[in-house]
Amino acid sequence: MEGNWKDYFTFTKKERIGIYTLLILIAAGAIVPRFFSTPALHSELVAEAIDLAKAPPAQPGKEKRLTYDQRPSPYDEVGDEPAKTQQAVSHFPFDPNTLDAEGWRRLGIPDRTVRTIINYRAKGGRFRNASDVKKMYGLKAADFERLAPFIRITQPAYVNSARPLVKYVKAPPAVIDINQADTGAFISLPGIGSKLASRIINFRNKLGGFYSVNQVGETFGLPDSTFQLIKPRLQCEPAAVQKINVNTADVNTLKQHPYIRWNIANAIVQYRQQHGEFRSCGQLRQIALITPEIFQKIEGYITVE
Repeated sequence: MEGNWKDYFTFTKKERIGIYTLLILIAAGAIVPRFFSTPALHSELVAEAIDLAKAPPAQPGKEKRLTYDQRPSPYDEVGDEPAKTQQAVSHFPFDPNTLDAEGWRRLGIPDRTVRTIINYRAKGGRFRNASDVKKMYGLKAADFERLAPFIRITQPAYVNSARPLVKYVKAPPAVIDINQADTGAFISLPGIGSKLASRIINFRNKLGGFYSVNQVGETFGLPDSTFQLIKPRLQCEPAAVQKINVNTADVNTLKQHPYIRWNIANAIVQYRQQHGEFRSCGQLRQIALITPEIFQKIEGYITVE
């Protein structure tokens, strides 16, 4: 019997917590009204303390959980606020190169797409025709079809008034005299390097000068394609050609000329010794080895005076 009455004054940990909480609430109920003159708040605190004391202690592992429907919603506090009204969409003729952001919004274009359009124009982009508007990133096809009948591009897509158009006239290429040009002048021609330039000048010196532009094409190692490329930039002054006197020149002198081989040089000297001096250059045609083609080539380099 003595042990039984002690059971009434022995409390578990949870029961002790409940008693401490009750004492704190009772003390708070007695002190708080002195600072606040609201009787209703005092009554609510006392009632809450009483309800808490009457509630049975919670058992471990059986805490009450709120169901999904009982959980507070973040939208409960603003549920009574009116929904944001959407701007009414209107249609009107517009120029996509000049319409401001507010105008695009009135047409029902989302802010993100509006910013894309404004940034595109700010960087120098322009709409030349209605189809250019369709290419804008973020613009829905349905929105374009809706706005296409109202697009009016009234200004030129691009006007460069800062700098006038300047027409550059290419200077004609320089023409050189093949009998006066040095190595540097020939190197200035397309496709001619130092080696070919030296060969052209050596060939000119052996001939005694050029009497025709076509003779440059006979230079050893000069491709015909390169000669045809530089030919329009060549001119010839035949007056500078050095001539050989066939009445006084010996075989060695004659054969030094690129157009006169040794056998032809010897034939000229033999004919002169047999028939006397040549009275005209045309007499050389009587020599069998001198064909019309050969005579045509050497005619400009021989003289009888």
